[in-house]
Amino acid sequence: MIKKYLMERMSWILLVVCQQLLILLIAYVDAAIPLMPILYIVFLSTMVFLIFLIIRFPKETKFYRTLEEWESPLELTGMGEPESPFEQIVEQKISKQTERLQQIISQNQLTLEHEKDELLSWIHEVKTPLTAMHLMIERLEDKSLKAQLTYEWLRIHLLLDQQLHQKRISFIENDLYVEQVDLKSLVYKEIKTLQSWCIQKGIGFDIQLEQMEVLSDAKWLAFIIRQLLTNAIKYSDASDVILHSYEQNERIRLEVQDFGRGIDPKDIPRIFDKGFTSTTQHSDHTSTGMGLYLTKKAAKPLLIHIDVHSKPDAGTTFTLIFPKRNDFISMMSM
Repeated sequence: MIKKYLMERMSWILLVVCQQLLILLIAYVDAAIPLMPILYIVFLSTMVFLIFLIIRFPKETKFYRTLEEWESPLELTGMGEPESPFEQIVEQKISKQTERLQQIISQNQLTLEHEKDELLSWIHEVKTPLTAMHLMIERLEDKSLKAQLTYEWLRIHLLLDQQLHQKRISFIENDLYVEQVDLKSLVYKEIKTLQSWCIQKGIGFDIQLEQMEVLSDAKWLAFIIRQLLTNAIKYSDASDVILHSYEQNERIRLEVQDFGRGIDPKDIPRIFDKGFTSTTQHSDHTSTGMGLYLTKKAAKPLLIHIDVHSKPDAGTTFTLIFPKRNDFISMMSM
């Protein structure tokens, strides 16, 4: 403790000593100044300074002695040295702050889970009157009114469906059931759902399915194809959408090709980013930037690779490249 006390005040001690030596040097060099009186004064001032240091020692080291009393048995740090009292106090504060932040995070997670469950429940409840509405629309005899109402109903249905899958996609791994999926029936079902929209825009389909079955999850694959078809219809006018399945390099591929406005080459690397719409059609308020983002998110756990080729004003081709059977076996065995 004495050593620490002296080391902390070493600069002041050296200053006083240097002053005393300077006074003695001046008295020794200058013959007009008597040396013995100066030596006596230096001796007295040095003694006063030493007494001052001794008196201040217990008062100025009181804080350190208090810390030593608080200090728990010394623990070795990672470097093999005991922690200082200051380090222990800081560590305790950090530990308390970390514990508090963990509690806040846990509470926020519970709140988010509760809100997500409520939203999913609400979507399911809304689907019931929406289904009843669709049945009532089907009974209408006025074909023009029926077509308009069916189109608006479809828009609401697609928005709810996208919102439902957006909330489910965070735990998609728990919802997967991989099986042989009949590609033909799945594609025709999705086209039938979008039929009213296609009729309104004068869009037809050219279906060329050389491969009828793929290994995937039927529900999530239907969602992926639905998003690609929705994009193709949304950005096309009075043209055909081609769906072509074939096998290449031992992998089944499904192409969805449209002849719409296409995608600018500089936008292609960003089309799967959340919220991205377009740089050339930035004022298009119908785009949400979520469709392709969710498509990519859903394709990843299904081991489906999505390839994109597009030219502005010439159309876009999305290719779903399905995995081999061995890829799923390897994934499940991990």
